[in-house]
Amino acid sequence: MLRFPFEVFLALRYLRPSRNFISVITLISVLGVVLGVGVLIVVISVMSGFDRQLRETLLGFEPHILVSDGYGQPLSNYEAVMEKVKNFSGVKGAAPVVMGPVMMEIFRKDGSSEVYAPYVRGVHPDFEKTVSNLHTDMVGDAEMNFPGRVVYIGLDMARQIQLTRDDIIHLHSYGNFKKMRDAIESGEKMAIFPEEFVIDGIFDVGYYEFNSNVILLSLWDAQDLYSLGNDNLVHGVQIMVDDPMNAGEIRNQLAAHLGEDFHLTTWIDRKGELLNAIMVEKNVMFYILFFIMLVASFGIMGTLIAFVIQKTREIGILKALGAGRTQVMGIFLSQSIFVGVIGVSLGFLLGLGMVAIRNDFLRLMNWLTGFELFPASIYQFTKLPALIIPSDIAIICGGAMLMCLIAGIVPAWNAGRFKPVEALRHE
Repeated sequence: MLRFPFEVFLALRYLRPSRNFISVITLISVLGVVLGVGVLIVVISVMSGFDRQLRETLLGFEPHILVSDGYGQPLSNYEAVMEKVKNFSGVKGAAPVVMGPVMMEIFRKDGSSEVYAPYVRGVHPDFEKTVSNLHTDMVGDAEMNFPGRVVYIGLDMARQIQLTRDDIIHLHSYGNFKKMRDAIESGEKMAIFPEEFVIDGIFDVGYYEFNSNVILLSLWDAQDLYSLGNDNLVHGVQIMVDDPMNAGEIRNQLAAHLGEDFHLTTWIDRKGELLNAIMVEKNVMFYILFFIMLVASFGIMGTLIAFVIQKTREIGILKALGAGRTQVMGIFLSQSIFVGVIGVSLGFLLGLGMVAIRNDFLRLMNWLTGFELFPASIYQFTKLPALIIPSDIAIICGGAMLMCLIAGIVPAWNAGRFKPVEALRHE
């Protein structure tokens, strides 16, 4: 038969539910630990999921390294740049790109027109496959092969503006406006009509900013739109590397290899502030929510202090029968450990359960409140991401257990220092 030390036996007996105020306080303390651990697991997992999904999405659309002209002009020798970098150590692929804002005009069937200002990204269909996942992000049976004067638009743009495949759009470039303005200033009359394109497909990269603000064109159409085609110019060369986290070091090596006439930026330079903000928010939320467990540990301490006062006579009898100070302390430390184990275990299960049903719960709350609690226009994702990192779970659960143990030290030490005569006289 399994025999428990009498300290553990008494601790379990004292924790047995009874109809008194201390049992209620004990239950509240356990619930505090459960909620603290559960909520912290959910929040940290969601923040980790945000960070991972944002990185994956950005790295599937944003070039890891972008090479542009060092003097702010279009690149005139992008083929030579691609030849220099494609065999460079750590580089997986390179592709030219033309990018910038345009004015998009849509004519409706009722005769009305609407104007929007998205960004265009002119890409080479063959080279683009080596630097992004756009060719795999097409919706339906669309393929990014640019058969003629066609464009590809994002899923959220198509929904917002109510555009479908085979619809016609008109694009005005800044260069055309500049030409007309210069002509007017010189006393000439000039009218440049917008370029007409057909929507050949819709893409979904999983990121609201890209899906709602970017239009894909062929490199040649984008060059014509920006008056770059005659000189075969581009705005830059996109580079994908084997390890995106090592893009900074590869950028430095490429800069030395290409020379001072080029300007190189990494995805961290362009989007690093956003990722750093997420990490800061994750750390801040971790510290704030940890105070929930700190409050719960104070509840455990208060419960044990009240319990020690209530059991003063029993402590005196135990001391009179020969129980040592360490043994008496073990009774109340065991109580705090049991409360911690129960609270942390239930909180762990609650947290994992809430992470598993997070999107179903979000849809339920949207339906109950009538509000969209997780709008894609703000958070960029249509679903609530989550990533459970074992080290984070270990820190949360281990920290909660440590706080519960520390909460029991003061009452246990106070109980252990009672002398038998004083304890019995107290009654």
